[in-house]
Amino acid sequence: MSDAWQTPGPKPAFVVRDLCKTYATEAGAVHALRGVDLTIVRGETLVLLGPSGSGKSTLLNILGGLDTATSGSARFHDQELVGATTDMLTRYRRSSVGFIFQFFNLVPSLTARENVALITEIATDPMAPEDALAMVGLADRMDHFPAQLSGGQQQRVAVARAIAKRPELLLCDEPTGSLDSESGVQVLEAIATVARDVGATTLIVSHNAGIAAMAERVIRFRDGHITDVVANRHKVEPREMAW
Repeated sequence: MSDAWQTPGPKPAFVVRDLCKTYATEAGAVHALRGVDLTIVRGETLVLLGPSGSGKSTLLNILGGLDTATSGSARFHDQELVGATTDMLTRYRRSSVGFIFQFFNLVPSLTARENVALITEIATDPMAPEDALAMVGLADRMDHFPAQLSGGQQQRVAVARAIAKRPELLLCDEPTGSLDSESGVQVLEAIATVARDVGATTLIVSHNAGIAAMAERVIRFRDGHITDVVANRHKVEPREMAW
């Protein structure tokens, strides 16, 4: 593999080599990932772009311990995820990974503070729910229920919930996909803030090429392959990006 796919310097969070994922269907084998190679540096923000079915969400799910690869290697520090047991992946997700999805998945009967507390109660070194919510600009909405919040505010609660356990990894799958542009900017601002303040390695999957400017590197996918890796010389704040 060419060194062009790698990033020298700080110690990597992930080293992915020849990663493959194949699904068996009635119509035949579906190759979601076809020999992916990638090195991800600790603390960097990546944006993963590509059409539906290109493999970007499959990679995110494997790196997050939600799915398993068919073959290859995906090492998080010294831990190999490919072939790991269910118990090992559960411990990995609980201790190291924060997830943000397109849909907020908040508990309707719980306040914003209580939704975040669901995570802090099982984490080993959590921040206070109040601190996590303040970090995403919701200090004045802590005791509101999801139905009393806008879509963008609900997604920011989801961001606070994801980062309250101080994860090493923040994995975001279409985090603005169900939001209008202004709410989307607010959510991306929250993600950028917590990625910087918590120091999390952050991966954002999106169909929206406009958000690429907020990343250190942009990874483009097609048909299960990485087709391009572009480093941004200057990151752009979410509110300054052209959507």
